[in-house]
Amino acid sequence: MSPRTGRAPRPTGRVLTLLELLQSGGTRTVAELADRLGVEGRTVRRYVDQLIDLDVPVESVRGRYGGYRLGRGYRLPPLMLGDEEALAVLLGLAAGRRAGLTERTASETASAKIRRVLPGHLARRLDALVDSLAFTDRPGEPATPDAGVLLTLADAVRHHRPVSIRYTDRDGRRSERTLHAYGIVAHAGRWYVTGLDPRLDEDRTFRLDRVTDARALPGSFEAPPVPDPAQRVLSGFATAEYRHAVTLRVHGTPEQIRARLPAAVATLTEDEPTATGDRTDERWLRVELRVERLDWLPPALAALDRPFAIERPAELRTLVHALAQRLRSCADA
Repeated sequence: MSPRTGRAPRPTGRVLTLLELLQSGGTRTVAELADRLGVEGRTVRRYVDQLIDLDVPVESVRGRYGGYRLGRGYRLPPLMLGDEEALAVLLGLAAGRRAGLTERTASETASAKIRRVLPGHLARRLDALVDSLAFTDRPGEPATPDAGVLLTLADAVRHHRPVSIRYTDRDGRRSERTLHAYGIVAHAGRWYVTGLDPRLDEDRTFRLDRVTDARALPGSFEAPPVPDPAQRVLSGFATAEYRHAVTLRVHGTPEQIRARLPAAVATLTEDEPTATGDRTDERWLRVELRVERLDWLPPALAALDRPFAIERPAELRTLVHALAQRLRSCADA
């Protein structure tokens, strides 16, 4: 087990450790490697086969003192990054850590490893830039998914394999689902997987930080051509069950309305189709939302600055009237 985390290292980590041991030079016996890696001899042989599959020239040495060694002259290629490449990598790690898309410790150790192999002058300049960065938003609650879950789902998406996931919903209810995963989407600091629940024959979207286990199942499926996974996630947000169902009629273009009520929040439908069908024509559009709170909607509608009518709920009309009275009082003061 890892002394820092208390968890057993993953097989991929052991394979990399094996490569490091072989790179230190000489012939390593199976018994020695098994002891260093904390595995059995047959597992060492399996890890060696994995390195060979990656075109790493591992040689088998027979005899009393036999074992494994790297082919003569083999070395891992040095990390060669230009100024812009190094900047892109370090800024990506910083932004991912800030947004909660990457685990903090993993981002920091990866950044440290990259800095160690960069030329001194470049490392100092990049450190100065990263240290001077400021963000206008505050980081939200950590929502980083388990790396093993993320990689398993990514493999299932690529090869169209069904997966079984263990999921805990926002009310703490646990369930085991089968999913035909269409794609993985990062949105607003969280990771999501979207796909078909074949048991219900319905599309579903799951937060990955709430998935505790994922494993591939036998078989395959055919993914639908449209819409793309990101659009599926946004549409799911807009139609999800929340406390309030809101229906509006707004006069404007879809682009004007989307400026304040994006696809992740609201769905738009034609109320009075135009003869030309031109999306730049202003006309009445029906806007539907599912929201937990109504208090943010009156300011959003005021900022929209388009004629609108509230069909439901009546509580929203009351909030809009209250905001109008407050604005009128401030203007008359």
